[in-house]
Amino acid sequence: MEGLKGLHHITAITSSAEKNYEFFTYVLGMRLVKKTVNQDDIQTYHLFFADDKGSAGTDMTFFDFPGIPKGSHGTDEIFRSSFRVPSDAALDYWVKRFDRLDVKHEGIQDLFGKKVLPFVDFDDQQYQLVSDEHDEGVASGTPWQDGPIPLEYAITGLGPLHIRVSEFDRMKMILERVYVFKEVDQNDSLYLFEVGEGGNGAQVIIEHNNQLPQARQGYGTVHHAAFRVADETELMKWVDWYSNIKLPNSGVVDRFYFQSLYARVAPQILFELATDGPGFMGDEPYETLGENLALPPFLENQREQIEQKVRHIDTVRSTKTIEKEYE
Repeated sequence: MEGLKGLHHITAITSSAEKNYEFFTYVLGMRLVKKTVNQDDIQTYHLFFADDKGSAGTDMTFFDFPGIPKGSHGTDEIFRSSFRVPSDAALDYWVKRFDRLDVKHEGIQDLFGKKVLPFVDFDDQQYQLVSDEHDEGVASGTPWQDGPIPLEYAITGLGPLHIRVSEFDRMKMILERVYVFKEVDQNDSLYLFEVGEGGNGAQVIIEHNNQLPQARQGYGTVHHAAFRVADETELMKWVDWYSNIKLPNSGVVDRFYFQSLYARVAPQILFELATDGPGFMGDEPYETLGENLALPPFLENQREQIEQKVRHIDTVRSTKTIEKEYE
């Protein structure tokens, strides 16, 4: 079987789909490419924010489970998601933008030889921007052409995934022996792993931390992270591999926009493998991606019931002119 191609998507939990849409659209300038529901819980929205074309490796997605309590950060969790920007200069732009919009951040820092800007949203969901200034490896995506961020500063895809674990040796073994990651750098309790072509779009940061209490999942935390495989043929090879090494898994799950395979690799850490296609362009035109409630064919006969369960959220952007914000 072929190795993993890098990050595919990250799925987190939000307290408010409405606030989440506003933050990602008008603060971060990522494009809502699909407004659908959690296929396993149809009363819950599933929002996909990505690059201009919804490319694999660029999307951050969110569930808004009704009534779920706030999560707490700690060890044994996917702690922080990263977004790629083109350059170090882009980070200077984002510092000014975050200051103007009252987005909490920690200032520009150095991490494994690259510039990063950690920040949080209204739920204390942990993120960072990472500069592609000197990056080599997996190509990034295309910034949202009609979004508020000047293209030379805009987010283009997912960067290194930061995971905290209490049992580092076990996690290292899983990354290296199951998923064929390679350890490429270390900084105190942080260890950098990469897969495939490497670079920001194919890296995982493992933090060994047995001092903090165990994290508790809820809104403001990550639900799972997905890595790219080429197609369903490759995914089936991973099913066989999981079977050979006796790793419990979901088997192939048809998500319509991609095919998926899930395995829990550590306490509260769920990895998904997902195919690059067919993608998000097949059931909506490019011009109005994410503006209407999209349902896969196997849920279409429940549309009336679903539309009664999920509240309406106005996500129309094609009729608006969104000005670029240079400061």
